[in-house]
Amino acid sequence: MAQTSLEGFATKTSAGVQPKIQRIPFAGMMSLFFLCGFLTALNDIWVPYLKDAFDLSHTAASLVPTSFFFAYFIVSPIAGKMIDRVGYQNGIVFGLLTTALGCLLFFPAVTQHFYGLYLFAFFVVASGIAMLQVAANPYVTALGPQKTSSSRLNLAQSTNSLGTTIGPWIGTLFILDIVISKTAETNTTIFTLYSILACTLVCTAIIFAKLIKLPRIVAVEASQDNNQIVWSNRPLILGALAIFLYVGAEVSIGTWLVVYFKNSVVVGLDGITAGRMITFYWLGALLGRLIGALLMNFIAAPKYLFINALMAITTIIISINSSGNIAMVSILAVGFFNSVMFPTIFAIALKGLGPMTNRGSGLLCQAIVGGAFIPVIQGAAADSLGIQLSFIVPMLCYIYIGWYALMGANEST
Repeated sequence: MAQTSLEGFATKTSAGVQPKIQRIPFAGMMSLFFLCGFLTALNDIWVPYLKDAFDLSHTAASLVPTSFFFAYFIVSPIAGKMIDRVGYQNGIVFGLLTTALGCLLFFPAVTQHFYGLYLFAFFVVASGIAMLQVAANPYVTALGPQKTSSSRLNLAQSTNSLGTTIGPWIGTLFILDIVISKTAETNTTIFTLYSILACTLVCTAIIFAKLIKLPRIVAVEASQDNNQIVWSNRPLILGALAIFLYVGAEVSIGTWLVVYFKNSVVVGLDGITAGRMITFYWLGALLGRLIGALLMNFIAAPKYLFINALMAITTIIISINSSGNIAMVSILAVGFFNSVMFPTIFAIALKGLGPMTNRGSGLLCQAIVGGAFIPVIQGAAADSLGIQLSFIVPMLCYIYIGWYALMGANEST
């Protein structure tokens, strides 16, 4: 099977000349990151809404992120092979249309008021997003010099953070704000939101299919030896585990923030105000990515990753040992320190893979399935220990990421 070589594309310049950032393709990738972030952040609003609508336990409500992120594990390797065959541009178009289909599936889920249909809709939306992630993340690392790949991916993913910042606010406006009104009105606003999203995704697919011309990436033959290189690459495998735990921690915190802030022992906010506060969690990630994209031109990526992991651990410890505004602000601050983790781990883990970069990207995108498991573990901890102490679960994830920054990533730098 032909294997895509991003390294070959990134260095396709005259000898001794550094490749320049290709601006139009880069802008196109940024639009994809925005859409992925916006749709993913809506999960944080759906969890408290569905928890109340179906009278679910913490563990049962955590099936929302589980169904969403489990799609990454199933679809990512399929997406990698599909991209090998049809190319990045067609793969992106197919991913956008699949995501649009998932948005339309919310119509029967709402009409039938069946939890299983909601979970299936989340799975289909995430399947399309997984295809987009498999294509966009490595493509961004190739659209310029290898030396600044971490900084470039952080900059591109700042638009993902912009989407995750806006998503909870819009979700609260269309879902939680209306939940106190008549059910019919709630259904209408949900239909309106997902109709707009489906139309936007289809229009974006048309733009990518007809108007944006992405550079072709050189294809080389992938051999069994090359596959062994992927699985024997220690920084890649350790990086995949870091991605698993990072996504799990980030998603788990976002999933339980509304429940956490509504708890009378912690803050005691009403549901609508708590939903709006999630915006500040993702806004921190946006600001952190913009700052990180600048600072990582001067600070080594593993060192900067370690600093952020250490600060995430510290702020969680403060939150679980306090109450009121201190507990709220400190847990929201984790979003800022989350900011650079995904793109930095991703870029570090892919270094040195050459023609197997796409295969490595598929493995890393599969590791996003951590978002399916860690929220369930924290949900179970919340049912047994209480919501506040349950944040020990994501804290343990950041401890591993700090170790990876210090030790596990050394072989790739």
